[in-house]
Amino acid sequence: MNTALKLAEPEITPQSPVFGYLNAEELEQFGAEIDAVRQRILSSLDEGDAAYIRRIIRWQRGLEVLGRGALFLGILPPFWLLGTASLSVAKILENMEIGHNVMHGQWDWMRDPSIHSSTWEWDNVCPKEEWKHSHNFMHHKWTNVVGMDRDVGYGILRMSEEQPWHPAYLFQPITNALLASFFQWGVALHDLETDRLRRGERKWSEVKDKWRRIRKKMGKQVLKDYVLFPLLAGPFFLPVLLGNATANLVRNLWSYAIIFCGHFPEGTHEFLPEDVENETQAHWYLRQMLGSANITGGPLFHIMSGNLSHQIEHHLFPDMPSNRYAEAAKEVQAICEKYGLPYNAKPFWAQFGSVMKKVLRLSLPNFSSRSKGPTPQQA
Repeated sequence: MNTALKLAEPEITPQSPVFGYLNAEELEQFGAEIDAVRQRILSSLDEGDAAYIRRIIRWQRGLEVLGRGALFLGILPPFWLLGTASLSVAKILENMEIGHNVMHGQWDWMRDPSIHSSTWEWDNVCPKEEWKHSHNFMHHKWTNVVGMDRDVGYGILRMSEEQPWHPAYLFQPITNALLASFFQWGVALHDLETDRLRRGERKWSEVKDKWRRIRKKMGKQVLKDYVLFPLLAGPFFLPVLLGNATANLVRNLWSYAIIFCGHFPEGTHEFLPEDVENETQAHWYLRQMLGSANITGGPLFHIMSGNLSHQIEHHLFPDMPSNRYAEAAKEVQAICEKYGLPYNAKPFWAQFGSVMKKVLRLSLPNFSSRSKGPTPQQA
């Protein structure tokens, strides 16, 4: 979503709190301060930022060359381990810190056609066109709005008490493990809305062009990782095949973990469609912040997460270069403290454990009424 877009005024009085936190006057002040952070950082982008992304791309490509080269000697265990580890890191970097962020338009200001959202095609079975629609538009515009943001459960999981329970959700822990293992495939099929197709709410004719693009991209990825490179290894076909499959699995599990930790730990808010009627820019900022969570860690961890460890800042400023999120986070957290707003930031183990508890809890029927996260008194 273009956060510079000016939206309509909400129908609230100066005294009525939004999501239980801010009244109308406080909300507009909060929005202005968040917008000032965005404007200040975007206006200060320079060659140092451009050098950062170019350096990350060089490292990623070097690791991929090292990984694929070492796997050609993968019959020897040390080389197989080196190759698989290097290729795993390369795939994580390409998907998380590079591909995801480039396709958000974070580096379009450089006017470099080789690092531009309109031209980048990532190392993933999901075509960029489908990903941009389901992620950049549907998810970022309607973050955590049940029934509008399809990332809430990805059409197969129950991740909100507002989603009706069905006995099939008793198997949710297994479904969740399968989604994590095959995450890139789930992302690729996401925009087809297969659950709606099954229910007859959408016609196959409406998605056949999408499916053609997805099938074509899937074929290219399978050919590259599971046919071409293994064949180039000759008698070492199997070690290369196994190394490529393992690297894709590692990337899938890591991507799943980071993304779920940023959206579904306890304390993140969920919303209903009526919560976003006539939403203003300030209202949108507040919803993005309440619906997201950060993961604390060091610089290397942030890079390996695609800086989605700063999920709050990413949802506030999706077009801001990711290397600036740590800087923005300090200001955003200070603004939250000023207005008494919760700022959900915890270590990886705490966020991930919280997500797993939520997956288990929501596999069962509701035992309480709707909860949109902690109240101001609990936060």
